Amino acid sequence: MTEYNKLVRDKIPEILSKKGIIYKKRIASAREYKIELVKKLDEEVKEFLEKKDLYELADIMEVIDALKKLPEYKKVEEIKKAKKKQRGGFNKRIILKGQK
Repeated sequence: MTEYNKLVRDKIPEILSKKGIIYKKRIASAREYKIELVKKLDEEVKEFLEKKDLYELADIMEVIDALKKLPEYKKVEEIKKAKKKQRGGFNKRIILKGQK
């Protein structure tokens, strides 16, 4: 039997119940939620790097969307836009060569 203690998507308990899988759940505190989201982001990025899969990229985006709702990250879209205006994006596919 596999044991888990991690943040899961909102409908996972419902899915497990329908399958007759026994589990326990609890609601994370605000502090724990942030920690668990960061851990989930790391997990999803590793899976994406391994599989290079569209579904893993979607998982990363879902975690990022959740992180953006936290008070300390609320301004991330503003910062993203400012950085893009100042430094550009990645659309031109420029590879820089040189030495450090």
